[in-house]
Amino acid sequence: MRRLAFALLALAPGLARASLLSGEALDTAANVLSWFILIVMPFAAIGAFLYVHVLPEVIAEKRQHPHKDSIKVLCILSLFFGGLLWPFAWLWAYTKPIGYRAIYGTEKHEDHFLAMGEKARIGVLSAEEIAHLREELAGMAAKGVLSPNLRRLVADLDTLAAAPPAARVAAAATGGNE
Repeated sequence: MRRLAFALLALAPGLARASLLSGEALDTAANVLSWFILIVMPFAAIGAFLYVHVLPEVIAEKRQHPHKDSIKVLCILSLFFGGLLWPFAWLWAYTKPIGYRAIYGTEKHEDHFLAMGEKARIGVLSAEEIAHLREELAGMAAKGVLSPNLRRLVADLDTLAAAPPAARVAAAATGGNE
């Protein structure tokens, strides 16, 4: 019985096929695969390369990094230098800007404060969030580094805080134009 099983196993490689397809079907499959590799894969590789080079910029935007514009420029420069600068952009996007906080009093880009101010104007932010935003802006004002846009935002937040809640809702409904 064992010898019979061994003989059948010895003959099994003769029944094996190198491919699931044969003849004309194999040629057609090879043609389709070669055209896919020649046409689709280069575009996919270029798209993946560009996406990877934009990742530090996306990370900086998401984290409201104060140097996000500089990181964006470094990502673009990295494309021209064959990706050599990309690791620096990646590291820069993930670092906490300690020196920036010491000078300006914040770790966030100005756009973050403007977006939060817009949310406060339409009534999305709670009183605690508005108070926290005012504290951050006051800390930045103490350092003397508020831009004209942020100074306007501080004035708007002061008027919002002075206005009763019903007036804030009415101002948000009319777009603040009264």
